[in-house]
Parts: sequence; C-alpha cells; structure tokens
Amino acid sequence: MTRDDLITMLRDQTSACGPARNALIAGADFVVWDGLVPANRHAGVFRRRMHHSLKRGHTIGGLAESVGLLVRAGEEPLRTGSIDTVDRSSWFIIFLNSTATAVVACCGARRPTTVEAANTPQSGAQPRG
Repeated sequence: MTRDDLITMLRDQTSACGPARNALIAGADFVVWDGLVPANRHAGVFRRRMHHSLKRGHTIGGLAESVGLLVRAGEEPLRTGSIDTVDRSSWFIIFLNSTATAVVACCGARRPTTVEAANTPQSGAQPRG
C-alpha cells in the first residue's frame, strides 16, 4: 500500500480520519501490519481503552465511533496500522479490511506531554551545573 492509497481510503469513517489524512499529506510515518484479528476482538480492547481514557480525562478522537464500527464488523478479520505525525505530537490507529484496500475505522489523539519530557535534553547534551 502506498501513502496515496491510504490517503484516498481515509474518508469520513470517523472524525479522526480527516486529521489522519492531513498528517499523511504532511509526511507522517505509517505502517500497516500483516496479522489479522477479528473486528469484535479489537472492539473489546478499544472499548476498555475508551473507558480508561475517559476516567483520566483524555480524549481520543474517533474512538467511540471506531468501537461502534468494529462491533458492527463482527468476526471480519482486520489489519491494523498506525500513523505518527511528523513532529510525533499525535498518533492514529487505523483498522483496515483483510486485503488492506479499505479503512474500516480510525482513531487518534495528541500524545501527552509531561514536565519530565520537556526537561529531557534532546540533543544528548548535558545540562550545565
């Protein structure tokens, strides 16, 4: 699958598809894995993730919509993939049909930032003391 193929497949399945498509257009990295997992198994896992993220006050765009789509897909075997924005500030999970020719669902969010991460030198240089 090419970047252009994936861009074309990301339509309006969920509210996260537009931002995921824009990330790909901007040069985001992506991967689609070979393994197949039944959609309803993904639905169970991501339903639990949705409940945990809501308890912590985190929002994952398109997650509730994705869970609904995965439940409706039942036993259909799906491939999964991920998209990481160029600046690594956001990520997306994509669910594709078994032949990777159609996106079934997509969800994603900004990565949390922490004070520790902000204070970690990125260049490997040691702070002056």
